[in-house]
Amino acid sequence: MSRRIVCLRHGQTLWNVEQRFQGHSDIPLDETGVAQAARAASLLASLRPTLIVSSDLQRANDTALALARVVGLDVAVDKDFRERGGGQWEGLTREEIAARWPEEYAAWEAPDGEPVADVATRVAGAMRRWAAKLDDDGLLVIASHGAALRLGICELLGLPEPLWPALGGLGNCSWSVLQEGRKGWRLLEHNAGTLPEPVHSDDRPDAEA
Repeated sequence: MSRRIVCLRHGQTLWNVEQRFQGHSDIPLDETGVAQAARAASLLASLRPTLIVSSDLQRANDTALALARVVGLDVAVDKDFRERGGGQWEGLTREEIAARWPEEYAAWEAPDGEPVADVATRVAGAMRRWAAKLDDDGLLVIASHGAALRLGICELLGLPEPLWPALGGLGNCSWSVLQEGRKGWRLLEHNAGTLPEPVHSDDRPDAEA
């Protein structure tokens, strides 16, 4: 056995349904999101997590707590697992963003937001830091956010930035599984836990196609 990481995206929020950029805005799970978190917890419990950590934003933390209650673990909180900051885009729909910032929308870079490379470095660094706390056969569950997790995974796998769009988005309460091997981390599963469905997150649109 070797160390594994389960990257779990939070459950649905109202802003997800409305396709609003959430970023650092602290939006709670809606009723569907609470149910999604409970379902994910019942499935992931069978993997026997040994460590759970979440973003400090409540939608991710509440998703982590649903699992923690089932498996009897505490949830550590790490701000480095926050979603990508969207600056003035936060709270706006994609249509509103496209109308006000057409060039920035095309590049999916908010003028005063967090660059994707910075997010990738931040999240992957936190992944490595928490994975280092695991025993050789330990399982870390990270409850975080769609864009943050996708970018962190890309960085952890050592993918060059031009290839990052090749990894699709994560649905609400879907997860990806990483395993540490002799030559580094590898991706075992991606966007697991549900049948394919549209993904609405703070990630760039072409990552969700």
